[in-house]
Amino acid sequence: MYLSREIDKDFLDWKNESSRKPLLLRGARQVGKSSTIRNLSRHFDHYLEINFEEQKQVHTLFAGDLSPRELCANLSILYKTPVIPGKTLLFFDEVQACIPAISSLRFFYEKFPEIHLIAAGSLLEFALEELPSFGVGRVRSIFMYPFSFNEFLLAMNEESLLEAKLRASVEMPLQNALHQRLIGMLKRFLVLGGMPEVIAAYCQSQDLMACQKVLDDLIVSIKADFTKYKKRVPSLRLSDLFASVARQAGGKFVYSNASVDSNHKQIKESLEMLIMAGLVIPVTHSSANGIPLGAEANEKKRKMLIFDTGIFQRLLDLEISEMLFSDDFTLVNKGSIAELFAGLELLKAKSRFLQPQLFYWQREALNSNAEVDYVVQLHNQIIPVEIKSGTKGSMQSIFLFLNEKKRPWGIRFSLENYSSFDKIKVGPLYAVKEMISDNLTLNT
Repeated sequence: MYLSREIDKDFLDWKNESSRKPLLLRGARQVGKSSTIRNLSRHFDHYLEINFEEQKQVHTLFAGDLSPRELCANLSILYKTPVIPGKTLLFFDEVQACIPAISSLRFFYEKFPEIHLIAAGSLLEFALEELPSFGVGRVRSIFMYPFSFNEFLLAMNEESLLEAKLRASVEMPLQNALHQRLIGMLKRFLVLGGMPEVIAAYCQSQDLMACQKVLDDLIVSIKADFTKYKKRVPSLRLSDLFASVARQAGGKFVYSNASVDSNHKQIKESLEMLIMAGLVIPVTHSSANGIPLGAEANEKKRKMLIFDTGIFQRLLDLEISEMLFSDDFTLVNKGSIAELFAGLELLKAKSRFLQPQLFYWQREALNSNAEVDYVVQLHNQIIPVEIKSGTKGSMQSIFLFLNEKKRPWGIRFSLENYSSFDKIKVGPLYAVKEMISDNLTLNT
C-alpha cells in the first residue's frame, strides 16, 4: 500500500514540463525515495528501474561511451524494457554505487532531454563530493525527508481534520475539540516519527508498541550502514556520535562531550559524515542582523538535530507514556523533542528543490544570556521563533531579540491554540508549516 506524499505533486509537475532536467532525488536512507518513484511510474507506459548496488553487470554499460541514446538502447536490450521518450520512466536507484552513471546525467540533459530520468541514492552526498560540479545547471536536485505531520494526517485518513487545520489562523482559531484532537495526533506522531515503514505499520495495526520494534530495526539498519561511509572512520565512532547528538539535543553541541576516545578533528569529521548522510541536521548560530541569515552564521556554534522524532525517542529510550499523556513536553527530555519537531517541520515546509538551512540566535553577555530557538526569513523579514513545550513559559529572549534587532513581531509555538498578544503571534505546535509559509500575513 502506497501512502501519498506531498512530493508526489512535484514529480507530476516535472513529468508534464515541456523542458525538463534529469532529477536527482536526495535524502537519508529509507525515507521513501524508491517507493515514491515507483508510484510515479504508474503515469508512464513503461518503467525501468536499475539498482546499481544489486545489479553489478549494468556498470559495464557506463564504463565507456556515455552517449545517452546508446545507453538507453543498451539498457532496453539488457532489461527487455522499451525506453521511449515521453513514455518510459527511467530510474537509476542507488546511483552512488556507479560514479559514471552519475556523470551520465548531464549528458541526458544536453543530448537526450526527452527522456524522463530520475536518479537517487542514500549515500549520494559522498559520491557527489567526488564530483562537485558534475551537473551544475544540467541536473536538478530534489530533497526528500521523512513524513511531515500533514502527511501523517493524510495517511491516517484524517483529511477533514487536515483541512480544518489548514483553514485555521491567528484570526480564526480552531474550535477547542478540534484543537485537542490535533494535539492528540501530534503526540502520536512525535512517538512514531515520520519514517515510512513506521507510518505504514501504524496505519495497519494502530499499535504504538509494535511500531517501537520497527523503529529499533531501523536504528540497527542505520548503524549497519555506518560501515559504508568511509573506511577511515570507525563505525563505532559514528554510532557513538549519533547517540551523542540525541543526548545533546536542545543545546549547543559540545565536541568534548561527544566522545572520550576521539579528538576534536575526528569528531568533527564523523559529524560531517552524519550530516552529509542526512541523519543529522545542523542548526547554526546567526547574528541575524540582516538577510541572508547565513551571511552572519558562525559554524563554531551549532545545535544538532536527529532527522526523525521517532528515531530520537528510541535512541534515548524515552518514556512514551509521558509523551502521550502529559500536557507539558518539558517533562520529556526537557522539552527538546518539541524543539526537534519544530525544526524538522521548518525544513519540510520549504521548497523541495532547495536544501534549506536552519538558524538560531544566542546572546552571551554577563547577566544577560538569551537564546531564540530558530530565526527564519519570511519574505524580506527576519522572524524569531520560540518553541514552548507546554502552554506556558517566559518569552524574555524573544522580546529581547525584537527590541535589540528592531523587528516588528515574532512567533511562539506551544500546545496552545492560535492567539496573539503584544508583538507575538501564537501558533499551536502542530501548525509550524502553516505559520512559516510565504502566505502568512505579515501585518502586525
